[in-house]
Amino acid sequence: MLEGSFLSHLVELRARLIRALGGFMLGFLPCAFYARELYTLLAQPLLEKLPQGGQMIATDVATPFFVPMKVAMMMAFVITLPHTLYQIWAFVAPGLYVHEKRLALPLVIGSSFLFFFGMAFAYFAALPLVFEFITYFAPEGVAVMTDIDKYLSFVLSMFIAFGVTFEVPVFVIILVRTGVITIEKLKEIRPYVIVGAFVIAAIFTPPDVISQFMLAVPLCLLYELGIFIATFMIKNHSEEVEPMPSAQSDKNFSEKKDN
Repeated sequence: MLEGSFLSHLVELRARLIRALGGFMLGFLPCAFYARELYTLLAQPLLEKLPQGGQMIATDVATPFFVPMKVAMMMAFVITLPHTLYQIWAFVAPGLYVHEKRLALPLVIGSSFLFFFGMAFAYFAALPLVFEFITYFAPEGVAVMTDIDKYLSFVLSMFIAFGVTFEVPVFVIILVRTGVITIEKLKEIRPYVIVGAFVIAAIFTPPDVISQFMLAVPLCLLYELGIFIATFMIKNHSEEVEPMPSAQSDKNFSEKKDN
């Protein structure tokens, strides 16, 4: 019986993985067709800051092909992420309790939205300021011509750094709801979190003040947002489990009657 249940779970897992992979491939095909345009769009924050006539370069023979394909794969992953998350949710949902489903589904949706929002913030706000700062301090007579592969690695690291940073409210909510830490403790360690935010920003961003501030400040603000949402959720949860006044009155009446 147990073996049959285990095999059925494996079959279900294989089916979900195939569907997720199939969705990714369907998203990758059109992205691969427009891979060149996608890379140009990704490189726009730097291209706009280069001096007149500035351009990017490819130092390896196969780089002009493989780098746009990497961008196409990244874009396909982003586009098909809701479908992939649905397949994951459909696999694990039958094994969750009702209260776990109520918490898990909003967290999955919220974490996806926050990660995308972090990437968008990096693309539209952080990267233009970073490249403005870098190109401004380029010495006279030095042509800024970045290799397209290194540029992609740099942008991906920035996307991941900002995407994970914008997940802070989700981490805070999970820690509070699972009882790992209390709201009071989160407020108590606030000064250490602020210092840690700037340390993390210094590690995962280029060595310029602008990008460090643009990562550290949102991290601190999102930490406060996580505390606010967790406080609100804990308050609602305590109100739900608190006995109703009518039920309490009936209980008191029953005790008096017994006496």
